[in-house]
Amino acid sequence: MKKITLLVFGLIQTLAYSQTQDLSTLASGDHVGMNALFDDKDNLYGYVSLYSYGKSGDKTKKFEYVILDKNLNPVANKEFEGDITAASYTGYVDVKGKIILKPSMMDYSLVKSREIFTPVSMVIDPKTNTITRKVYYDYLEDGSFKEINEPKTWKDQRKENRVEKREKGYNYVSAVGETKEGGYFAIEYKDYGKYVNHNSLMKFDENKKEVWKYQYNTDGSKKVFSTLSPVDKDDQYMYCILKKEDNGKKTFSLLVLDMKTGKEVANNPVTGVSDVTLENIDTFIANYSRIDNDKTFDDKIVVTGRNYENNDNVGYARLIINKSDFTVDLKTLNYKPDMASYLPKINRNGFVESGYYLETKDLYFMNDGSVGILTEKYKPEGQYNAPKTTDLVYIYTDKDFKIKDLKVFEKEKTKWANNDYLFSQYLNGGKDVAFFYRDYQKDEVTRQKKWNLFINTVIDGKFKQEVIPISEKDNYLVIPYVAKEGYILLREFNAKEKYNKIRLEKLNY
Repeated sequence: MKKITLLVFGLIQTLAYSQTQDLSTLASGDHVGMNALFDDKDNLYGYVSLYSYGKSGDKTKKFEYVILDKNLNPVANKEFEGDITAASYTGYVDVKGKIILKPSMMDYSLVKSREIFTPVSMVIDPKTNTITRKVYYDYLEDGSFKEINEPKTWKDQRKENRVEKREKGYNYVSAVGETKEGGYFAIEYKDYGKYVNHNSLMKFDENKKEVWKYQYNTDGSKKVFSTLSPVDKDDQYMYCILKKEDNGKKTFSLLVLDMKTGKEVANNPVTGVSDVTLENIDTFIANYSRIDNDKTFDDKIVVTGRNYENNDNVGYARLIINKSDFTVDLKTLNYKPDMASYLPKINRNGFVESGYYLETKDLYFMNDGSVGILTEKYKPEGQYNAPKTTDLVYIYTDKDFKIKDLKVFEKEKTKWANNDYLFSQYLNGGKDVAFFYRDYQKDEVTRQKKWNLFINTVIDGKFKQEVIPISEKDNYLVIPYVAKEGYILLREFNAKEKYNKIRLEKLNY
């Protein structure tokens, strides 16, 4: 282990900024991952780099974390014992300011199939540089909490579920999460296989004493039931979409619960779009990955999902929840006719030409309710052809969810990969946005192909693009990554030569 002096985050940083860091020298273990950390305001907090030392016990594996600040200064590190089934971890900052290391990949190679279990997360306290296993709780059917010290194997969990189903006719399902204030939320329901009922949403104080309990879908059946999808919460209220279904007829409403009492504050109908649109408004999946599709502002919550007609995806739907009076504003933006003046060949399902369609890559939300939608022309894999991507298409709406502008960023065709789009970040306190992509282009002078980094900003509603060549040595890979505002991080590595360096490059926006 290589000792690094602990510096507490939040203090004024030294002026001797690192700007460059060699990840391979920060620890002696095998480097298994690095990712950016963000605070609860989506501001860059720093980075966490993970290293593995291999098996250390029958059920454990030795790891080491190194925390870097946003200037790439190493500020904390520590070795720890993780679960043997964890291959690596992804870090994030929770509501209490702790750094959570969540297992990101499973390692099946060191245990027998009957011994496989889900690895637990680890909790880093950045103030003391201590790390502990995350404490999990089960909420039991008798109303008590049970601390989970060791995760059950998948085999044992399946066996317990089968036994419970035979004895009771259902499986009791619950989940517990922590609150920022130190208490807990829990959900529970009975799962009969083809339907569920007796759903409850509960809040507990720090001593696990029940504060309130909201019950719904008490007598749910296969044909008559209710579902509740939380959208967001603040100190005062929890905002949810409540769906009720009665023999195929569905109704939806915005349900607002008082955070102190659990009482209904509002239950306002949501109409104007198809049932499928509202059933899926709270999630956005594209190419098997989840896209962050909502943002909370002081006065409203903005959510963007897909718009469906007759179960076909025909565009986008934007839902705004006004916090002051709990009213809902719901608008749609369809591929056709709304985009036809910009993309003449587009059809009602988003196909543009030669089998390519607009696949959503990211969503950006501004405080006036306007939304940026970044898409890429994508052609799925066929029996005799590889999957391909070409141009990026950026749709920028106004506050009424009408197209303000649409930009097509031409780029070379990419086969077998879908990773030209890199990432985005908000600028100027969330008022503006920058997004980054790369393209493998032929140099007009040398006629040789090289990677170019494209930096696109939307500031005060105006587009600007900057192009930066990414120089690569032979057999060295350079990957751009998110950095503090006004900079980009470039990671250059060669696994064969154990070369793994990161550096900050200043941008001109």
